[in-house]
Amino acid sequence: MPRRENISMSVIRRLPRYYRFLTHLKQKGVTRISSTELSVKLGLTASQIRQDLNCFGGFGQQGYGYIVDQLCDEIGNILGLSNEYKAILIGAGNLGRAIASHMSFDDEGFRLVGIFDSSPSKTGTRINGQIVRDTVELEDFCQKEQPTMAVLCIPRDGVHTVIERLYNLGVRNYWNFSHYDIAMKYDDTVVENVHLNDSLMTLCYRISNPSQK
Repeated sequence: MPRRENISMSVIRRLPRYYRFLTHLKQKGVTRISSTELSVKLGLTASQIRQDLNCFGGFGQQGYGYIVDQLCDEIGNILGLSNEYKAILIGAGNLGRAIASHMSFDDEGFRLVGIFDSSPSKTGTRINGQIVRDTVELEDFCQKEQPTMAVLCIPRDGVHTVIERLYNLGVRNYWNFSHYDIAMKYDDTVVENVHLNDSLMTLCYRISNPSQK
């Protein structure tokens, strides 16, 4: 099997899409599918799908295709979805509240163990059964719970101080909605930046240029 560090991020970023689609097939009762059928559904080439899966050893049989539930489980294992990494969320505003309420962290490899905000109007309230804690409690909470990841839903100008505190507490992994470049300051962190504005502008471009798919 190839060494995991040699696998490109473009391949890794396609795995959740495969996993999501295969989960849907399982729910519909589909037991087997070929790379050609997958390619039609996903808008990729069959060759691309086979190459991606072969990075992890390959899971299909020529002339038979892939067993849907087995491939789904294998991709879930590759992604580490059963790890239940402890996560905290910083910022209980509209975005943070929506993420804490509607994201299925437990299905995506994480367990949300704490929500924090600095606003007195938000601390003490509940989101999805969890009490929003004051950010002054971060140190004590992190020392006790040892979270692996933090979700950042705070304005960019408020991130610097929070990141410094989290980093000093050993948090090195971030799902970052703040538009602050964490990796520029801390190059040993793992960061997934989410730029909703970029996605919306890309959609605007595609609408404005319908000839480009």
